[in-house]
Amino acid sequence: MELRDLSDHVEYRAGRGIEEVARELGRDPAEFVKLSSNENPHGPSPKAEAAIRETASEVHRYPKAVHADLTAALADQWDVSDKQVWLANGGDGALDYLARATLAPGDRVLVPTPGFTYYGMSARFHHGEVAEYDVRTDDGFALTAERVLDAYDGERVVYLTSPHNPTGHRFTLDAVEEVADRADEDTLVVVDEAYGEFTDAPSAVSLLDERDDIAVLRTFSKAYGLAGIRLGYALTPPAWADAYARVQTPFAASAIACRAGTAALDDDEHVEQTVESVKWARQYMHDELDARTYESHGNFVLADVGDATEVAEAAKRKGVLIRDCSSFGLPEHVRITCGTREETERAVAVLNEVLAE
Repeated sequence: MELRDLSDHVEYRAGRGIEEVARELGRDPAEFVKLSSNENPHGPSPKAEAAIRETASEVHRYPKAVHADLTAALADQWDVSDKQVWLANGGDGALDYLARATLAPGDRVLVPTPGFTYYGMSARFHHGEVAEYDVRTDDGFALTAERVLDAYDGERVVYLTSPHNPTGHRFTLDAVEEVADRADEDTLVVVDEAYGEFTDAPSAVSLLDERDDIAVLRTFSKAYGLAGIRLGYALTPPAWADAYARVQTPFAASAIACRAGTAALDDDEHVEQTVESVKWARQYMHDELDARTYESHGNFVLADVGDATEVAEAAKRKGVLIRDCSSFGLPEHVRITCGTREETERAVAVLNEVLAE
């Protein structure tokens, strides 16, 4: 037999890990700092760690009760009903559920370029088609409703990443509403707030009570430091109450993920430490890096270094892993995750050395 035609599908390429790079170079992993994948440098919430250990003896049970517990906790946090919370295996899982709920074969989605590859991947998995709107360097990567609407042509789903990866910019709530207002009544606007904890802008969740054409994506991978357990969720309009049960996989998030997520929600100190650390690191990179940087509302900074591949490779040889943004279509830019103070200072020192050579 033959597989379906996958010629339009692309591979999601995650940043390489420390162990992988250390093996390649024949060096000790302890020599490296990884600032390439926007992970939390402070690790997971200590409360989540404890919950993970305590749940280990219970993983022979299906996660029905703990799924309900986390759903209720998130509903309480965001002041929505339980049925508006769609738990998933990572933010990408939530994107798949939204695609299942909205896309018929041949429907088009509108995605940012550069942007998160999985928007288009998920649409194609569900037999949709993909159009793009540009986030351009010539205006400093500004994110405006006009930029999106200039490219809009009746797409079924429009993706707005706010804060945007890899640039760090964000949409205002007014811009989100303008896109939704001017789009067709059957268009869903998905606001991806994976980095939402790192910005002081209000969440688009505040719009859900008034509208049925906006959904918001959130994750535990960034501020909560739980990337490895794969836990994310969508917050959807009240009118969608019955849809989640029809599109989710059986037990959409594991028992360990649900327990860890519930515990992490109760650890304000860990999130506050992470957010304050990110604010410091962003400012330090803006002030000290010998390259143009862009305003960021995420846990990373984008820098124009001239030749991203050359700079990223040179930094790697010196023990600092950063993201070459050539894969985003930005061959002159690198993305540097906000690390601890020690990690951030080391990364800036190494990059300044490389840039001076």
